[in-house]
Amino acid sequence: MARAERSLPAVSLTIPALDRRSDLRTVDLLPRLLADPATAVLRLHGDAARVTRDGADARVGLGAPRPDDASRLAFYLGEAEGRQHVGVVDDPAGDDDAGLDTLRQVGAHLDPLGASLFATTLALANWHRTHEFCPRCGSPTVPVHAGWVRRCTVDGSEHYPRTDVAVIMSVVDDADRLLLANGRGFRSGGMSVLAGFVEPGETLAAAVAREVGEEVGVEVEDVVYLGDQPWPFPSSLMVGFTARARGTDLRLQDDEIAAARWFSREELLAAIADGSVHIPGSVSIARRLVEHWYGGPIQAPETVSMR
Repeated sequence: MARAERSLPAVSLTIPALDRRSDLRTVDLLPRLLADPATAVLRLHGDAARVTRDGADARVGLGAPRPDDASRLAFYLGEAEGRQHVGVVDDPAGDDDAGLDTLRQVGAHLDPLGASLFATTLALANWHRTHEFCPRCGSPTVPVHAGWVRRCTVDGSEHYPRTDVAVIMSVVDDADRLLLANGRGFRSGGMSVLAGFVEPGETLAAAVAREVGEEVGVEVEDVVYLGDQPWPFPSSLMVGFTARARGTDLRLQDDEIAAARWFSREELLAAIADGSVHIPGSVSIARRLVEHWYGGPIQAPETVSMR
């Protein structure tokens, strides 16, 4: 099979489709937009939104503001297709509320605008949920700047949405075999490429080498960037690489990795076919890294999560 190009095609959630218009994030922006019936609102229920499906394609449901939206957590998402867009955190969905899907379930099938709106809304909602109190003095914080900042009600300090950078890498040996691992907590048979968070004071390439060394005891070289993906579960940016292994002996980190092995292309397809291995779902950059090594799309049962 021909060697893959050094880039990742069709990574979900990555096509720019939204002008974020940070210059408009003023004190009166949200009240004005939530009073305007022309504003397009994406409603988040827990971690799900209303989605309509048309075959393999999906679109997020957008509606007009409601009278009680002014009392809910909301944030300005940006401008697209001649409309202003706002995310609103609504009540959690009930057990019988049909038509709601998570981003993991539909992200690979959304149009670029819907993917941007859903990913941004979910990432901001996740940040707000965990930053209700000031890290300096412990006092309550309140949303300001159209939902993009939280301000302490006592000391006035401002706090901004965090993004946790993680590296994710396809490690390949001299025989062009791919290393896949089953992490602690993965579903039975779930296997993926290695990943880990970047530490303070560390470069991305150094993080790749460190994580591979820590998790499976393999040294790597020729670390090459392939692409990246926002991953709001809850607040990550996944930066994808490929790397060449200097050896193949595996020494697993017991508290992180349950199993790991090298796969040829034929071995991986056979394991997928007999159900002994489940690879990441098509929404994830992990799947694109596996397919980049393979040289094209892989037909496999869709999985929402490895866990």
